[in-house]
Amino acid sequence: MTAKVTSQATFEQDVLQADGPVLVDFWAEWCGPCRMVAPVLDQIQAEHPDKITIMKLNVDENPELAMKYQITSIPAMKVFQGGEVKTTIIGAKPKPALEQDLAAFIG
Repeated sequence: MTAKVTSQATFEQDVLQADGPVLVDFWAEWCGPCRMVAPVLDQIQAEHPDKITIMKLNVDENPELAMKYQITSIPAMKVFQGGEVKTTIIGAKPKPALEQDLAAFIG
């Protein structure tokens, strides 16, 4: 199961109005670490489909959102709940570290 894609046009509905927690993976095609973390996020999504939704947002295609959420380096992941950012994770991490960062949402 791969992460769904969100954009400026669908962000409010996909992320801000979602029922449960949504992790947004801010990424870009040219970002090597982003490509490394993507399959890890896919695994987490597959293992916890009822606890967290993972969305991908291409920062090159959606610069307004990247600026709004102060994305200065990628990969950056933000967990939104109730329309607000609850946690921010910066950089590519191995699966156990990501799961630890997300324990409040998937634990």
